Amino acid sequence: MSSTSHLFLPLFLLLVFSTFISLSASATDSFIFGGCSQLKFMPGTAYESNVNSLLTSLVNSAMFSSYNNFTVQGSTQQDTVYGLFQCRGDLASADCSRCVARAVSQLGTLCLDACGGALQLDGCFVKYDNTTFLGVEDKTAVLKKCGPSIGLTSDSLTRRYAVLATLGASDGPFRITSSGDVQGVAQCVGDLSASECQDCLSDAIQRLRMECSGGAWGEMYLAKCYARYSGRGNHSPGGSDDSNRNDEEIEKTLAILIGLIAGVALIIIFISFFSKVCGTQKGGK
Repeated sequence: MSSTSHLFLPLFLLLVFSTFISLSASATDSFIFGGCSQLKFMPGTAYESNVNSLLTSLVNSAMFSSYNNFTVQGSTQQDTVYGLFQCRGDLASADCSRCVARAVSQLGTLCLDACGGALQLDGCFVKYDNTTFLGVEDKTAVLKKCGPSIGLTSDSLTRRYAVLATLGASDGPFRITSSGDVQGVAQCVGDLSASECQDCLSDAIQRLRMECSGGAWGEMYLAKCYARYSGRGNHSPGGSDDSNRNDEEIEKTLAILIGLIAGVALIIIFISFFSKVCGTQKGGK
């Protein structure tokens, strides 16, 4: 086999797997919202060093857990920085780690030199600030999205209300449920107590019911929790149900591609072997 053939197969495999990883990551890396504090810090200061240290700790910790918070103490109160990350409750550790790394990277660009910032991707949430927010319940509305009411039936509305009711009555910081073709997801940040989490989620679900009444899908993000629902064929831009189906389709596509690659590789090896045999026979003559 020629040197070009030797290089072609590994490079082609690398391209395919890189594409697969990129597409798979996009399922959890969809941007939901982001915001930065107006207060800025001067580059090269102790606070900048502490922010970098905090964000690095968040990324490293995401390899082993789905939630954690850190406080980096400065020599003065003004130099102290607080931060946390949280991944969606159904994410595998590898997906969580990748999502947090992507969020931190985007946060560094979005909130350049900002003393505080927050970023929500479909699969994870990252926040830091120079004022402590850890363990503080905050039900400030951050983002609301409501889908169109076109094509909804009384049955779908009934299922939607059933899903929202189940989310509100469930336990734990991460909740997922479905009724027919309607799915719902809710989660609060891990620094809240059980009662604070329930209070926050109840408020988010109630607002979602009131403000997205009749919508085919809806999302309500508060500062420390969120609730959302969607139906098959009527999905919100960041819905986890779309992500799961995308992952399944990607896996099927990857399996097909691997089969095709294996077939091409066998053909290349056969042609190379046949060429060598023919060359040997001609040389013998």
